[in-house]
Amino acid sequence: MNREKPTAENTLDRKDKWALIDAIIERELKMFQAVNSSPGSGRECQQRPDTFRLMRWMHHSVLSVGTLGAYLEDLEDAHALERNLVTEKYARMEDQIPALKENPLIFRIAEAECAWMKDLRERYPHVIRGDAEGFRNYLVSELETYSDDTLAHLWGDVQAATVRGLNLPEMRYRNLFKRLGYASLEAVEMEKSGENPG
Repeated sequence: MNREKPTAENTLDRKDKWALIDAIIERELKMFQAVNSSPGSGRECQQRPDTFRLMRWMHHSVLSVGTLGAYLEDLEDAHALERNLVTEKYARMEDQIPALKENPLIFRIAEAECAWMKDLRERYPHVIRGDAEGFRNYLVSELETYSDDTLAHLWGDVQAATVRGLNLPEMRYRNLFKRLGYASLEAVEMEKSGENPG
């Protein structure tokens, strides 16, 4: 969708990663809070916006400025079209609507992320839990709401991480626990396993 060129008064610095993330999260939060949740399926989470902000910050914290900028445009386009991408994601997760798109990058990104998560669960079993299939379903459902441009940028992030031997979910968890005041992901694993680091 083509939009008018933003002016200095109504735009943010699209090169500032953390400003982009803040802008993205506020738009996501509005969509999240507008989801018509049934009891037990998300309504409780809607009452905890700070937790939502933290978890989405964790997710976005490892992405490039290019990917973040493209995704922010997706959110702005959706708002202009009165689409709620979070509602669409949850509807896809529950198989209430057909696939939103068939871009093959969705499955390439999901395969990489799932492999990284499997590695994390094996190395940090007390910290990284959850259902592998559930993670994949959540991820694919979210990726289907992204534009082709955002998917291309995100695939570039995945490829760059792979070349450098990095694990993006591991980087996300390290960022999260650092923000929460922990020394390291290893320290959290030791604490949750009951081991004494001393």
